[in-house]
Amino acid sequence: MNAPIDVSFFERAAKPLTSYKPYWAKRFGPAPFLPMSRAEMDQLGWDSCDVILVTGDAYVDHPSFGMAVIGRVLEAQGFRVGIIAQPDWTSAEAFKALGKPNLFWGVTAGNMDSMINRYTADRKIRSDDAYTPGDVAGKRPDRAAIVYCQRCREAYKDVPVVLGGIEGSLRRIAHYDYWSDKVRRSIVVDSKCDILLYGNAERALVEVAHRIAAREPVEQITDVRGTSFFRRASEAGWFEVDSTTVDEPGEVEPHINPYMTTSEQAEAQGQSCSKEEVAAGNAAGSGASACASGTSGAGDAPSVASVQPIQFVPNLSLRSKSKLPPRDRTVLRLPSYEEVKSDPILYAHANRVLHLETNPGNARALVQAHGEGTTARDVWMNPPPIPLTTAEMDWVFGLPYARSPHPAYADEKGSHEGATKIPAWEMIRTSVNIMRGCFGGCTFCSITEHEGRIIQSRSEDSIIQELEEIRDKVKGFTGTISDLGGPTANMYRLGCRDPKIEAACRKPSCVFPGICPNLHTDHGPLIKIYRRARKLPGIKKILIGSGLRYDLAVKSPEYVKELVQHHVGGYLKIAPEHTEQGPLGKMMKPGIGSYDKFKQLFEKYSEEAGKKQFLIPYFIAAHPGTSDEDMMNLAIWLKKNGFRADQVQTFYPSPMATATAMYHSGRNTLTRVRRQMRDEAEERVDIVRGEKRRRLHKAFLCYHDPNNWPLLREALKTMGRADLIGNGKQHLIPTFQPLVDGSYQSARKKNSTATKSGGTGLGYTTNKDGKVVAVRQRVHNAQEPQGDVRFRRAEPKPGRMLTQHTGLPPRPGVGKSLGGKKR
Repeated sequence: MNAPIDVSFFERAAKPLTSYKPYWAKRFGPAPFLPMSRAEMDQLGWDSCDVILVTGDAYVDHPSFGMAVIGRVLEAQGFRVGIIAQPDWTSAEAFKALGKPNLFWGVTAGNMDSMINRYTADRKIRSDDAYTPGDVAGKRPDRAAIVYCQRCREAYKDVPVVLGGIEGSLRRIAHYDYWSDKVRRSIVVDSKCDILLYGNAERALVEVAHRIAAREPVEQITDVRGTSFFRRASEAGWFEVDSTTVDEPGEVEPHINPYMTTSEQAEAQGQSCSKEEVAAGNAAGSGASACASGTSGAGDAPSVASVQPIQFVPNLSLRSKSKLPPRDRTVLRLPSYEEVKSDPILYAHANRVLHLETNPGNARALVQAHGEGTTARDVWMNPPPIPLTTAEMDWVFGLPYARSPHPAYADEKGSHEGATKIPAWEMIRTSVNIMRGCFGGCTFCSITEHEGRIIQSRSEDSIIQELEEIRDKVKGFTGTISDLGGPTANMYRLGCRDPKIEAACRKPSCVFPGICPNLHTDHGPLIKIYRRARKLPGIKKILIGSGLRYDLAVKSPEYVKELVQHHVGGYLKIAPEHTEQGPLGKMMKPGIGSYDKFKQLFEKYSEEAGKKQFLIPYFIAAHPGTSDEDMMNLAIWLKKNGFRADQVQTFYPSPMATATAMYHSGRNTLTRVRRQMRDEAEERVDIVRGEKRRRLHKAFLCYHDPNNWPLLREALKTMGRADLIGNGKQHLIPTFQPLVDGSYQSARKKNSTATKSGGTGLGYTTNKDGKVVAVRQRVHNAQEPQGDVRFRRAEPKPGRMLTQHTGLPPRPGVGKSLGGKKR
C-alpha cells in the first residue's frame, strides 16, 4: 500500500490557520449557537459583534453548511460572530438587527447559487427550498449575493463588505447568465463588495479578518490568494501578459510570400491587380481593388501598400525559464467585459484561460477590465488559495458545532422534525464529510471551480471522532450513517504521485480521457476507514450516498467488494450521464465501457454476498455536444438493457462552468478556441436550445412514457428512423397511442406546469390493436420530484435485472411508495 499523498501541501508555503494570535474577544469562549438576535448577544455578554455573517440559508450549525464553518472558524480566531439568516431584503432594517459590526460584513447567497436554488433548468420558479424551514420557497431574492451586499452597505455604509460563497466563486469574472441569456459583469462590480473570497475560503478569510482587525484598510489588502477585488490603476511590480498570447483565440493568417509578385499575390487571393479591372471598379462606384488602393474589405487580401514587415516577438512558452518573468508576479489580462459580452469567441477564450489557471501550484493572477474611459476599472483575481493540510482539515471539522438547526427554527415542541424541518439538514444530519475537492473535471459541474482539483482529506482519527459524536449527540440516531463521502465518494487521499508534477500540471482532469499514469489510485486508506467505522459500538450500518467515480473504483476490485457487500443499502447511484462518445467527450466523462466493467463487479460481489442489490444510473439530457441521434442511441441502449429512466436531469448552464461556455459560444473550450475552425467536427459544438428540442431530448430518456410517443414518432420520422416505430420487441415506441393525459412536467416537486390540463392521472395498457386491457393509477412518493412518475408494478420475471427503472419492489416499512433519493 502506498503512503498517502500529502507532502505536496507542505512544500507550498502557507501560514497555518492555527498560527495566528487570537483576537482579544476570544476570552468570551465559544457560543452554543452563533447569535441571531440581540437577546442572544446579551446572554453571551456581548455588546457588539466583530463580524456579522449574512446568508441566504437557514442557520444550521453543522460542518456541511458554509456559514456555520466560516462562523466557527472566525470564532476560534477570537472574533465575536453573529448571523443574519434569510433576512427580509426589501429594506435595510433587517440588516441592523445585531447592530453595527466592528470589523466587516461577511455575505453569501448560501450553499447553492441563488438562481439555481430558485429556478429549474426550464427557468420555471421553484416552489420549494431545501435550505429553508418547512421547505418554503421565496426566502431569498434573485442574485442574493448582490442584493445582500447592497443592503449591508445601506445599513452601515462605512463597514467593509467581504463577499464569499459559491455564488461569488462562480461569478468572479464576466460570466454568461442563463436566466437573462446574456453576459453579466463580474459580481465584484455588481455587488460593490470590497473584496471577494472565492473557493474554500478559510485560509483567506482568517488572514483578511486579522488584517482588518489590525486596522489595515481593506482596499490595501491585495496580496491574499483566493481573493478578487477591483482597482483603477495597474499594479506596480507585475508583469502583464495578454491572455491571447497564451491561448490565441483568433484566426491564424498566412504570411505573405516575399518572392511572389504583386499580381501573383492578388491571384492567390482570387483577385486581380490589372489597371483595367481597377478602372472598371472605380467606374462602378466600388472603389479601387484592394491591392491598388491599399484598403481591403472583409475577407479580402491586404493590399501591398498595407502589408507591414513581419515582426518577430518572443514566444513566452518557448523561452527559457531563467528569462521568463516569475509566475507569482505575472498577471494575465483577459479580454474586457465589453469584449466578451459582444464576442462569444472571446468569451470562450476567457473561460478557457480561467480554467487553465486553477492549479494553486502554478496559477497566475488574472485581470479583466470593466467599463471604458474614466469609469474603467480592473477586476483583479489573485491565484487560487493553497489547499488545507490534513491537520487543518481536522481542525476545521473539529470545531464545536451544535450539529443541528438554530433553536429559533424549532416548533412548539422544541423539535425540528415537523413543519419547520429543514430538508437539507435532514439529508446530512447523520453524514460525515471526509474530503474536499474533485479532480474529475466534469464540464457541467461547478465543484472544481469552487473547491479545486486537489483533494483535501481529513485524518482517520478525525473522521472516527465525528462518527462517535453523531452516535452520542444526534437526537433520534438509529445507528445508520447516511454517508461517508464528499463531492465524490472514492477520492479520499487520492492525488498525484509526484509533488513537482502536481504543482506544474495544467490538465483540467486527472481521469479524462483516461486515468493519468501519475495519479495515485490506491483505495486502501478508504477501505481502512470503512472497516474501522463499522466496528464502532452503536454503529449498525454505514451507507455511501455520495456519487461514485466508477472508472476509479474498478482500479481497486477490493474496494468495490468492500463497498458492495457492506455499504450499499439495496441501491447504489452512479452517473454514466450518457452512452455516446460525442456528448461524453464534451462532458469529460468515461465511456460506457467503464460502466459495464463496474456493473459486472457490482453484480458479482452482490451475488457472492447473497444480496439482491441494484444500480441506479443517471443520465443528462440536452448537454452541449449532444445530437438528436445521440439521444436516440441512448434510448435504444436503455431499452436494450431494460432501463426505464424516470429521473431525468436536463443540462443546467451554471455560471463559469466549461459546458456553459460551450453552450454560449458554440465552441469546444476543451481545445484551443479559434474563429476559423480547422476541424469543424472537433471544435463546433451542437447546442440544444429551445423548449421543443430540450423536451425532445428528455422524451428520448423517458421513451416508455406514452405522453412522449407523439413527439418521438414525429422526430424519428424526421430523422429517417421510422424503423424504430412498431409493436415488436426491437422497436423503441409502438405505433398505437393509448389514452393519456398528454401532460408534460418538469422534474421538480410541486412546481411543474402541465402543457395540457385536465388529465385523469391514469395510465392505460393496450394491446397491439390499441384496445385498453389494463388501467394503472399513477403514484407519487412525497419525497420525489413530481415529474418522476412511477407505476406500481408486479415483481419482474425471474432472471430479469431489477433496477429503479424496471420496477423495484417497495422497501420494507415504506409502504407502497418506491422511495429513492434525488440526485
